[in-house]
Amino acid sequence: MKHPKFLLTIGLIGAAVLYLAGCTKQSEDKLKGATTCDTTAVSYSLQVLPILQNNCYACHGAGSTAGSGGIDLSTYTKLKVYADNGYLVGNVSHSPGYVGMPYGQPMLPSCEVNTIAAWVHQGTKNN
Repeated sequence: MKHPKFLLTIGLIGAAVLYLAGCTKQSEDKLKGATTCDTTAVSYSLQVLPILQNNCYACHGAGSTAGSGGIDLSTYTKLKVYADNGYLVGNVSHSPGYVGMPYGQPMLPSCEVNTIAAWVHQGTKNN
C-alpha cells in the first residue's frame, strides 16, 4: 500500500463524524427508555410537581438558599407567577435570552420540558 497514513486518517475522520452524529438529545431520551410522552391533559400534582421536586427544589424549594436568586417555586401560587410570565418555560427549554435550568446542568429530558410547556399552555391549572 502506498498511502496507509492517508487511509488511516480518512478512516479516523469518518469514525469521528459517525460518533458525533450519534450524540443528540433525542438519542439520550431514547437510551433512557422514553417511549411516549402524553401531554394531552397535564396534571400539576401528578406530572409537573414531581419534575420540580426532582430537578428544581434543591435550589428553588422552600427555604432553599443555594444559588436560587431568590426564586421560590415550592408552592403552586409562587410557581404560577413564573409560569405566567414565560420564565418557567423559557428557562427549562434553554431558550435564547433565558438562563438554562437546572443551572449548570444539561437540559431536562424533552418529555419533562414538553410536560411543563403543555401545562402552561393548558392554563396552569392547579389540578
